[in-house]
Amino acid sequence: MSDDFELVRGSGNIFRDFDMPNPDLEQLRAILAAQIIKILDRKGLTVRKAGELTGIAAADFSRIRNANLGRFTVDRLMTVLGRLDQRVDVNVKVRQNVKRAVLAPRLSAKV
Repeated sequence: MSDDFELVRGSGNIFRDFDMPNPDLEQLRAILAAQIIKILDRKGLTVRKAGELTGIAAADFSRIRNANLGRFTVDRLMTVLGRLDQRVDVNVKVRQNVKRAVLAPRLSAKV
């Protein structure tokens, strides 16, 4: 058995690294869900207690805890944080996508 392995540096977004659709959106939803879980843990709240305090279904908190985020939009997750007495600040930085920037000259040359 060989101990050789290749070290690959990630981009900082696992969804992008695995070529998943909408990687930036998925990363944002994962970050918001992680914050919700952190607050529930810090306050010692069960999903039922969190539901009672916020008016949000306990099943939704259970889905968040299990990282089953398919039903959640970013604004819904931000609403959950707000109901947990948290303020969400959003900072947006727009940059040209390197992969698309490389392809753009070839596409324009065909036109």
